Amino acid sequence: MRARVMDLFRYVLALLLLAGSAPLAAQVAQRENNIAADLVAESAPQAGGEMTVAFLFSPKDGWHGYWANPGDAGLGMQLDWNLPEGWRAGEPQYPVPEQLVIAGLMNHVYKGDYAVLVPITVPEGASLSITDPISVDAEWLACTDQICVPEQATLTLRIPQAQGTANPFDAYRAQLPPLIDSAAQFSVAGDVLRIAIPLPASMEIANPHVFVEQDRISADRRVAYALDQRFARDGNMLLAEIPLAELLLYPGSELEDFGPLAQLDGILAYGEAGQGIRFEAIAGDVGALSGELLTSPATPPLWWLLLAALGGGLLLNLMPCVFPILSLKAMTLARAGESEAGAKKEALAYTAGVVLACLAIGGMLLVLRAGGEQVGWAFQLQEPSVVVGLFVLAAVITANFAGVFELPGIAITRAGGSASSFATGLLAAFVATPCTGPFMAVALGAALLLPTTQALLLFTMLGLGLALPFLALGFVPALRNRLPKPGAWMERFRKIMAIPMGLTALALLWLLVQIGGRPFAVAALVLVAGLILGLAVTGRLQKLGKMAWPAFGLIAAPFVIGAAFALPALHETRSASAQSIHDPMDFDEFALMDLTQSQGKPVFLWFTADWCVTCKVNEGVAIEREEVRAAFEDAGVVTMRGDWTVRDEKITRFLTRQGAAGVPLYLWYDPVKGVEQLPQVLTPGMLVERAGGL
Repeated sequence: MRARVMDLFRYVLALLLLAGSAPLAAQVAQRENNIAADLVAESAPQAGGEMTVAFLFSPKDGWHGYWANPGDAGLGMQLDWNLPEGWRAGEPQYPVPEQLVIAGLMNHVYKGDYAVLVPITVPEGASLSITDPISVDAEWLACTDQICVPEQATLTLRIPQAQGTANPFDAYRAQLPPLIDSAAQFSVAGDVLRIAIPLPASMEIANPHVFVEQDRISADRRVAYALDQRFARDGNMLLAEIPLAELLLYPGSELEDFGPLAQLDGILAYGEAGQGIRFEAIAGDVGALSGELLTSPATPPLWWLLLAALGGGLLLNLMPCVFPILSLKAMTLARAGESEAGAKKEALAYTAGVVLACLAIGGMLLVLRAGGEQVGWAFQLQEPSVVVGLFVLAAVITANFAGVFELPGIAITRAGGSASSFATGLLAAFVATPCTGPFMAVALGAALLLPTTQALLLFTMLGLGLALPFLALGFVPALRNRLPKPGAWMERFRKIMAIPMGLTALALLWLLVQIGGRPFAVAALVLVAGLILGLAVTGRLQKLGKMAWPAFGLIAAPFVIGAAFALPALHETRSASAQSIHDPMDFDEFALMDLTQSQGKPVFLWFTADWCVTCKVNEGVAIEREEVRAAFEDAGVVTMRGDWTVRDEKITRFLTRQGAAGVPLYLWYDPVKGVEQLPQVLTPGMLVERAGGL
């Protein structure tokens, strides 16, 4: 019994000690706050009026506080008012915050002294002789670039006894962004938030950035704070496009009932630090960017993008993914030496074919994206039917080069004419464009974000760069004279060129296995076998001088009809990616955020596709290497891979947000330095060096 009494005594004593030490602990915590806080009124309260109070924050050197919406990390201020009955505190009014990016996370912060104003409404007939002081229990987060400390204080309102010549609240109000007198509009299109803010065309806007106050735009979308925002001026309207990030929505979550926003609030910052305006936007219909595009320092100007597209198209002639159509190009070049007039005509025809193909692919890409489809550059090779068509085409051209049959439009022993060159240009661009290389990646990534006219201009420059060597040969005699003269050697050359075209066909057959399964690929192979059989009979009849093409139709028709039914039925959904010595995780943006933001682990993320030759070369040369695997294992690097062989909307959205129109894309996440986009041509040293620097 005595023991139980002693236990009870100790328990009560502990409670008394805790209760007695609480005020002291609060005082110590307040004294030790890294952001000192004070609460002061502009003037004494008046019954039936409004009193303005100010939270005055003073961070220590190296510390910062947060805006109402702190961004990717941080915590906004939390207030619990102790007001007389009937008194009401309004919404806090903040100055324009700053952008602070740490380890790839965007924070909305204040680094120096700042004031947050709050209006307090005093009811009619309120008693102003209240003995209890007005106070507020406030919580906020104080951070440096390395650590964060939650802080709190109970602040008692100070009411000045006398007003000096200068009212400090005038300076506080001057720091608040004014509210524009006209309502803005906003709409959500896929992963993009579009806002139209009415501003006079004469108002100069430099380095704009929108701080959105709402932390959630829809049930599963929020602003991707760290990604670049885009702006355009269209008369008296400023148009903004803000990327959105997908949020994880658990089944049964109360957020499933989160309805569309009726109003969106935010601050448009521009010019020097602290300069901006506040807006309130209502839901409406806001179209894509139009008018004059406002580029930020991170966005290259249009002239640079045009040069990048031209250079990227030119370098595309040297990329590994273009080699399979080298035979077509080589024959076109050889034929160009026949006559000056003929060379110019064929060069122009070839250029027209290349440019038209690039415009067609780019235009279709823009149309699909405008319709809500999540597609990217080289989307055509994500369609099994397109790959089947390319496989058939490569096999037929291989048979023609090998001499199985004659097709006048492709024959190199006679003038092919402008039509042949035009068709060759179409095919060259169609097969070559899935590859992205230096310069080209930046231009294509921008093309998906620019207004339609400028985007199409970039696609035109890409095609011009791809066709530029042939255009130069057609119009520069000195270059053309270096080509071998036409002769009997060209027949031998044509048969030699059947080898790379045959390898192209085999590569496409392998791709069919990857995207549709072996039965699907076998059905395509049977189709090609039937067509080659028909072409072989056609070739025999051609040599005998007899009518050949009706025979081809009779032989090929059963195979074509059979394939039309068999291919859709045999197509299998792709289930697995290729094996890797790194045993990477499949791309998952939520897992990526958890690894990089919550766990602080280094991550190497790469995006690839089986139809991307550059991707496969990089993997063999730089990624799938034992020294790289060992370096990653020693440094604790987590590997993640995004396989884009078949269409994947989540990967497409992520690529777009990274400013990439296609693959390959390589991202290195460093826990301290943040995210780095690596070059599209990798070496093992790049990866080993970064792993060793962790």
